[in-house]
Amino acid sequence: MRCPFCGHPELKVVDSRDSEVGEAIRRRRECLGCEQRFTTYERIETVPFYVIKKDGRREDFDPPKLFGGLKKATDKRDISPEKLQTMVAQIESELRRTGRVEIPSTDIGEMVMSRLKDLDEVAYIRFASVYRQFMDLQDVRGEIDKVLSSRQRQKTAR
Repeated sequence: MRCPFCGHPELKVVDSRDSEVGEAIRRRRECLGCEQRFTTYERIETVPFYVIKKDGRREDFDPPKLFGGLKKATDKRDISPEKLQTMVAQIESELRRTGRVEIPSTDIGEMVMSRLKDLDEVAYIRFASVYRQFMDLQDVRGEIDKVLSSRQRQKTAR
């Protein structure tokens, strides 16, 4: 690395700390030539991964798109955007830990539904109705019945 001001090749690190988000290391550097100070950020280089859609198409994994789907499912529910961002980050992290470069969209959908079911049952039903492509009210009712019976089992287990 060279000084951005004078191009001198020798620098020293004055201070090092985690960035505010915790995804990078912030370093204050000083040029040994011109003595100017500047900040650099060191990040882990992540390998992109792809989502394999139901029709076989491949798309880049897009966290904002996932967030948008969650936002629609939780519209007018008392769920903060921060909670949704955390959910997206957890899902992305879990997907990266698998080490796979290609991930079926069905895997991502199931991860989302599992988390939504615990977070908000109405949002879960909304998401499931689109994800599972419910064709009529019987499909919706069947899913609602599953949620209600699951809730009942949890109550009796306590």
